[in-house]
Amino acid sequence: MNGEPKGPQAARLRQRKFELLRRFPLPDNLLPGTLTQTHSRCGRPTCHCADPKDPGHVAWSLTFMSAGKHRVERIPKEWAESVAARVRAGREFQDAVRDVLTANAELLILARKQKSKRS
Repeated sequence: MNGEPKGPQAARLRQRKFELLRRFPLPDNLLPGTLTQTHSRCGRPTCHCADPKDPGHVAWSLTFMSAGKHRVERIPKEWAESVAARVRAGREFQDAVRDVLTANAELLILARKQKSKRS
C-alpha cells in the first residue's frame, strides 16, 4: 500500500486499532469454543437423578475446533467457573482481533479513496 491515509477518520481508525492492541496483549491461557452445561442420569435406581422431577447430574463440556475437527471435551465441574472465564476472555480477544482487522481494511479503503482524489 502506498501512503497512509490522512485525516480525522483515518486518525480515529488508527486510534481505535492501537487502543485495542494495547488492551489485549496476547494472553497464554485463553480458550476457544463454547462451554455448555448439560444434565445426565447415572442409571442407579437409588440415586436422586432417578426421580423424573430431578434434572439429573450436572455435566460440563467444552466444544471447539482443532485441526479442522469438531471436538467436545468433558470438563470437571470444579473447573467450570475458571474455564468459563477463559472462554469469555478468548471470545473478547477474538472480537478485538476482528475489530483490528476491520480497522485495517477501513484504512486501506480510505487510502485508496484519498489516492484517487489526489490523482
